[in-house]
Amino acid sequence: MFKLKEKIKNKKAIIGVIGLGYVGLPLASNFCSKGYDVIGFDKDRIKIDKINKRISYMKNIDLNKYKKKIQATLEFKNIKKCDIIIITVPTPLKKNYEPDLSFIEETMVSILPFLRKNQLISLESTSYPGTTEDLIAKRLKKMSLGKDFFICYSPEREDPGNKYFKTKNVPKVISGHTSNCLKIGKLFYQVFFKSLVPVSSTRTAEFTKLLENIYRSVNIGLVNEMKIISKKMNINIHEAVKAAGTKPFGYRPFDPGPGMGGHCIPIDPFYMSWKAKKLGYNPRFIKEAGIINTIMPKWIVSNIEKVLKKNNTRIKNTKILIIGIAYKKNIDDDRESPAYEIMNILKKKVSKIAYHDPLIKKIDKKGKFKNFSNLKSISLTGKNIKKYDVTLIVTDHDNVNYSLILNNSKIIFDCRNKIKVINKKVQTKVVQL
Repeated sequence: MFKLKEKIKNKKAIIGVIGLGYVGLPLASNFCSKGYDVIGFDKDRIKIDKINKRISYMKNIDLNKYKKKIQATLEFKNIKKCDIIIITVPTPLKKNYEPDLSFIEETMVSILPFLRKNQLISLESTSYPGTTEDLIAKRLKKMSLGKDFFICYSPEREDPGNKYFKTKNVPKVISGHTSNCLKIGKLFYQVFFKSLVPVSSTRTAEFTKLLENIYRSVNIGLVNEMKIISKKMNINIHEAVKAAGTKPFGYRPFDPGPGMGGHCIPIDPFYMSWKAKKLGYNPRFIKEAGIINTIMPKWIVSNIEKVLKKNNTRIKNTKILIIGIAYKKNIDDDRESPAYEIMNILKKKVSKIAYHDPLIKKIDKKGKFKNFSNLKSISLTGKNIKKYDVTLIVTDHDNVNYSLILNNSKIIFDCRNKIKVINKKVQTKVVQL
């Protein structure tokens, strides 16, 4: 324990980051900025090659600043060189909405032969309470946990595109498998984060992470359901949300949209539901919020169909231009974006789909969205917009010319309340969804 403490304090500890995606690469960059050497591990050779050539595949991360501080590799035998091992691999859902922990399991199989004394493993991937204990601690029974080997769970709290809260400024929840594990974890993370929030167990930290995201999921689900109801009542939901937001207590505004995206919020309610069911409780409230957010793309398309029908337009002859496919504005992250589900539904109904997204130049998708792979963002010009019968605003990036869209579109369906209805001419052209 003493040796590892000294290495952390003297910045001699080598940090291994497993999984170099939207969480792993920013973390690795943060560690380098504090003077630590980092080895990045991933199974994607393209990512490895780019990092070693100092080519960043993420906006706002400049790898050239760190010179030789970061190296990337496919070889897990290099784990034995690392003093700290951070696991940030994906934890998606299976088709039946059950947790898919195969990436964590594969990681443990890959690194197990190369683990040694005086190492700390910290899992940051989101999962159900009990994951750290079941998938990591139980596999390391031969180690003297808390004496010469240490395990923590410290969930990531990334919010891509947030101008006000950067990774290091967000309080960091930290837990340990034992009290000594927690001490080592705190010593390590306090170097990089301004504030730590220690909790009593890894299960509590795992529960905390799910609670944070389910809170958002439930409130987004609520406001999306209110949007459906407001449409039937001919009430502008955005006006109501803005007015309700003036109440200084007991209410926090959430904006409705076309669904939910990102890795955590669409997935975490199902992780908690699955675990709760295993314990004999059916969490109806959490599950229902997840279902409401999941059906929003269908509701969007249904409303487009209704409006076109009123205008004597058949949807199957319609060409649709989608504005924005990232899951939220001003970022280049399209994980779980509702845009893809909307496109998936529309492709069976319309004659042509195209998209414009200034931050996502080309779609690279697998699975049920593979039909959109290699589709490229079109240039946003008046001439191009006029080629389409419908413009659908799904993601409201700031660096998009909405005046150009308004002046050249035949009809606009706005899922983000981006185009303000200021006169009758605009009112006939813009449908708020």
